[in-house]
Amino acid sequence: MTARRAGGRRLGCRPAESRAGQPVLDGLRMMARRAPGRLVRAAIDPAPLMLGNDRLGNCTAAGLGNHIRATAALAGYQVAVREADAIMFYARSTGYRPDEPATDRGGVEIDVLACAARDGYALADQVLYPVWGSAAPDDLNAVRLVMAGMGVAYLGVRLALADQAEGGVWDTTMPGDQNPGSWGGHCLLAWDYDGVEAESVVSLLTWGGISGRHGVGCGRGSWNAMGWRGGN
Repeated sequence: MTARRAGGRRLGCRPAESRAGQPVLDGLRMMARRAPGRLVRAAIDPAPLMLGNDRLGNCTAAGLGNHIRATAALAGYQVAVREADAIMFYARSTGYRPDEPATDRGGVEIDVLACAARDGYALADQVLYPVWGSAAPDDLNAVRLVMAGMGVAYLGVRLALADQAEGGVWDTTMPGDQNPGSWGGHCLLAWDYDGVEAESVVSLLTWGGISGRHGVGCGRGSWNAMGWRGGN
């Protein structure tokens, strides 16, 4: 798989996989609750960055870097994440080599998360480690609980060719090929939502900005939740 691009936006989330023993959220008491009917964070700037995802299929690594920033923003401060940090982690977690463009093949989210939990996500002045778990991809209440209770959801989605249109809100009524995955797989973050109805809009952090999508679906592939801890 070679990372796909459109208008300076690269994809690079390989098909979702499962691994024996991977952490899951099923069974946690908090996941048995009903998620809030809406989660609005218009007054908080998560300050997402591109982190090289306009040139490389490193969305899984850029997504982790922006998850760190969004989590910090919710706590009232910010963490510096450089493009070089995201690219270095992309290389460590997927085997990408800057001198070999053919190795820019994207990453599998749970393998990327496992790498970060084991080796850390190195920044200029600290190394951070995610504590993470996966939810069932068809459980929309679970992803809303993750957003409301843990800050931001780390998603793997299958985008359609129709999603290449820029501006406005992504929607299944947009003209063009709406087949999930016809464009490719992408890692992004779910930030907030204005309701739970089909026409409600969820805010997604991706490609250095905030996009909207009607519904949380977006060709679901995987949902993951995480918090961060420091290390030596």
